[in-house]
Amino acid sequence: MLGIAVAIWIGRKRYEKMGGNPDDVSDAAAWAVPAGIIGGRIYHVITSPQKYFGADGVPTDAFKIWEGGLGIWGAISLGAFAVFIYYKKHMTSLPFTHFLDALAPGVAIAQAIGRIGNWFNVELFGKPTTLPWGLEIPKFDRPYGYKDFATFHPTFLYELIWCVVIAYLLMKTPKFIAKFISRPGDLFALYVLGYTIGRIWIEALRIDQANIILGVRLNIWVSLLVIASSLIYLARSRAFGRKQRENG
Repeated sequence: MLGIAVAIWIGRKRYEKMGGNPDDVSDAAAWAVPAGIIGGRIYHVITSPQKYFGADGVPTDAFKIWEGGLGIWGAISLGAFAVFIYYKKHMTSLPFTHFLDALAPGVAIAQAIGRIGNWFNVELFGKPTTLPWGLEIPKFDRPYGYKDFATFHPTFLYELIWCVVIAYLLMKTPKFIAKFISRPGDLFALYVLGYTIGRIWIEALRIDQANIILGVRLNIWVSLLVIASSLIYLARSRAFGRKQRENG
């Protein structure tokens, strides 16, 4: 909830700086937040069906969001779709793509804040490590097969740092970032691209239970698909922007 509040605050400030009415962001958030929570839950249930529909699963537990389990891609997808519908139905000061660009850094910060919860819950840590920053995990919280290891990669901390770096780059837009921005909406695509690039190596370190396809964790496959989609979108956007400039 804190992450969502920060994302909305940052989004309002950035949207207003673009020339829009910041209330558009708050009003759209009233659609995006519940849709994002539902989407995150749906993604989690679909990608972890054994827990709910397996031999020892309890189907009704799929509705117990308060017990944890939200997938970022479901949250972003359904949340963004809800905002798109809002922008279609209401007269807003700026187009939908401007909203996405305004909110992108705040979403990254919200994810970073959300990852702090993984530390409190003693979850989503990575493989054993002897590095100085290794996270000490109580024996009863260690996964099967890792009971004799004391310290593990704090992968949620890696993702927190990665998200903060992405947010900083999106807000400062240095030259090597700015050259990829041709039209409104490109900044949000860069957020998606940047996050998934980091998610691949972070996901590869994790040892929590996950569905495996061809020996690779499902979320890595999803990240690869999202990276490809983001690159295609940015390439097409750049070509379209170039064509518009040539046509005056």
